[in-house]
Amino acid sequence: MEKFLKDYIERVRPVFGRLPAKTAHVIASAFFSFKFELYPKTLRECTTALSQIQEDGGGNDAIKKALAIINAYAVAFESAQVRPDGVPAFTEAEQAYLAVNLSPDLNEDPVTLELDNALLLLYAVAVIASPDDEQALDEHRKYVIKMLDTYRRALGIP
Repeated sequence: MEKFLKDYIERVRPVFGRLPAKTAHVIASAFFSFKFELYPKTLRECTTALSQIQEDGGGNDAIKKALAIINAYAVAFESAQVRPDGVPAFTEAEQAYLAVNLSPDLNEDPVTLELDNALLLLYAVAVIASPDDEQALDEHRKYVIKMLDTYRRALGIP
């Protein structure tokens, strides 16, 4: 799945390579704070990043949706809910920027896939555009690989 992740990052690099490093650092911070269950910090970082990204009908919209999904989960988890009520979903246009796109018959848990894709997108954007976070992101690469591994069979990867 390492090759799958590398290919995904390279596929989206042209879209997110021009994102300001300051914004990408906030996105990396949102990723890390969510991973470490620091939900109040996740909410702050998502809010900050959302205010720094302009809608563009493309990749920026996908990032904004990923941040909104992470934000919804952070709110729910902070309130001891298992899942948030009304999780935003990626649009068909935004799916072009996601790591895992499954047909409905292969997607056993669409809600979890939305969350995983949101985290994978934030990770990829941070890897691409936040050089200050490179070492920390590299140290958490196994976490991302493990997440992708849960979709190995559905993606048809031996």
